[in-house]
Amino acid sequence: MTESPLLIADRGAVRQITVNRPDKLNALNAATLDALLAAFEAAAADPAVRAVVLTGAGPKAFVAGADIAEMNGLAPVQGRDFSLRGQKLMRRIEKMPKPVIAMINGFALGGGLELAMGCHLRIAADSAKVGQPEINLGLIPGFGGTQRLLRLAGRAATLELCLLGAPIDAARAQQLGIVNRVVAAAELEAETFKLAEQLASSAPLALRGVLDCIAVGGECGIEEGLEYETAQFGLMFSTDDMREGTGAFLERRKPAFRGS
Repeated sequence: MTESPLLIADRGAVRQITVNRPDKLNALNAATLDALLAAFEAAAADPAVRAVVLTGAGPKAFVAGADIAEMNGLAPVQGRDFSLRGQKLMRRIEKMPKPVIAMINGFALGGGLELAMGCHLRIAADSAKVGQPEINLGLIPGFGGTQRLLRLAGRAATLELCLLGAPIDAARAQQLGIVNRVVAAAELEAETFKLAEQLASSAPLALRGVLDCIAVGGECGIEEGLEYETAQFGLMFSTDDMREGTGAFLERRKPAFRGS
């Protein structure tokens, strides 16, 4: 039986998914992409999971990129299929009904940065490095890097990172909007799970509504986005969580959301 390239563990309502190939700096091969897709499908379907933390094993890398040894032997059609495989995973993460946090503990390069950008939030250690170095391999980003980086950091930064292929440090990544927060490496796990637990205690249906509205709004005109937001806002009034949240506010107590 083939050993899984992932470690999966639950901390209360938070599921941690760890890419466990530290000897390869957690590089993404086809088997790892497939395992990650299955893991996120399972997390989406599990009502006990309210937030997900994604990270890489070992002290050096979140994910240092796609597996170059595997890519080296691919023909053009196989390369296209590998790209589609990666993009399917990133899209699944992006459309998760529960918040996903990338805990960037080291190098997030190429496919690793693309994986992190598919997540909803990104927290990086101050020692982390991110980048899209595919140009140095005679390639371009293939898992959505040109598109998500463009939306996060803008045209100028995307051209710089993709054309020059040089990594940037976590502080610069935060300035560009690629990561949300930068913390000391020793505090990364504690700070990430503090945020994850906060999200896990929030109203699940409202969280999903926010994620859906922002996903739709990022891909359509403002009028369509506003219409979708209004429809989702109205639906919240049919939930027990909305009554609980507003009632708790009026009663000056902490709400207990149940996802119904």
